[in-house]
Amino acid sequence: MPVYRVLIPDAHLDDQEIEKSVSGDRLDYAVYRERDPSAVPDEEWRTCDAIQIWHKMKLTADVIAKLDRCKMIVRVGVGYDNVDTVACARKGIPVCNVPNYGTTEVADHALALLLYLVRGIGTYERQLRADPVKGFLAEGAPVVRRIRGATFGAIGLGRIGTAVARRAQGFDMKVIYYDPYVSEGHELGLGIERVKTAEELYARADIVSLHTPLSPETRNYIAARQLAQMKKGSILLNIARGGLVDIDAVYDALKSGHLDAVGLDVLPVEPPRPDHPLISAWRGNEPWIAGRVAFTPHAAFFSEAGYIDTRVFSTEIVLDFLFHNHLRNNVNPGWRTPILG
Repeated sequence: MPVYRVLIPDAHLDDQEIEKSVSGDRLDYAVYRERDPSAVPDEEWRTCDAIQIWHKMKLTADVIAKLDRCKMIVRVGVGYDNVDTVACARKGIPVCNVPNYGTTEVADHALALLLYLVRGIGTYERQLRADPVKGFLAEGAPVVRRIRGATFGAIGLGRIGTAVARRAQGFDMKVIYYDPYVSEGHELGLGIERVKTAEELYARADIVSLHTPLSPETRNYIAARQLAQMKKGSILLNIARGGLVDIDAVYDALKSGHLDAVGLDVLPVEPPRPDHPLISAWRGNEPWIAGRVAFTPHAAFFSEAGYIDTRVFSTEIVLDFLFHNHLRNNVNPGWRTPILG
């Protein structure tokens, strides 16, 4: 039985015990914890049979050009915007993802960010820590409100968008969604309302939550124009991809008071630049922004169970293709007919 060499260029952890428990001695791992592909020796790129990549590194066309033996690339996660899938198709390399992990964790996280803001958790915690006696007050948290009866607007209703919509219903919110790619009638099974345009959703929603992939079409999907179309006092949530949101525009909308609050698990640049105006104001707990922003470090996917799932499932995808020629969750179907030129 052949032994295939699998490169993990941006591993979260040094150990690969979970992957090895699935692959046994059929896969030989080369493991790095880098963000820059140039930090991985060229020989590793040229001799690997497969790649399991997380979200910390970008596989650009110049890196993919080095893949002399690579038979497949698996994104250890759902989003694959950090892999140039067109360049992979040109090389005849299939790219796959792991869509069946972390859905419940990410959906829970979206509601957790919302509840953190609308129940004033951060504000109450800060004022109690500063003075347990004088800070023992319910008043003063800037975004606290009743969400029962509020309109929750989901942009995208795939697996995660659907899971979030169900949770929003559980909090007695009215759910509307916009997704031109979901077939008609999906809303009937959930008892929610489909709207025809994103603009209608912005005009009606009290909370706007993003659940779309990042692509050239969706980059900066929420920018100054879209924020201006949202209801004054609305809340924006993004647990999808950082590049969907122009955080300069979010800063301006928060500063003007048009946007009440924002919960972000993902950012356009990760880790963020500490000197960015939004990050700086939040870190400094400036009075105008205090209690109105919730940040988490691209952690919505994370739980011990979810972490194990994505490592196990991604390894199984590699094994199925290399040993059984069975391709699962392919995201660049054109790879079978390599693009010339």
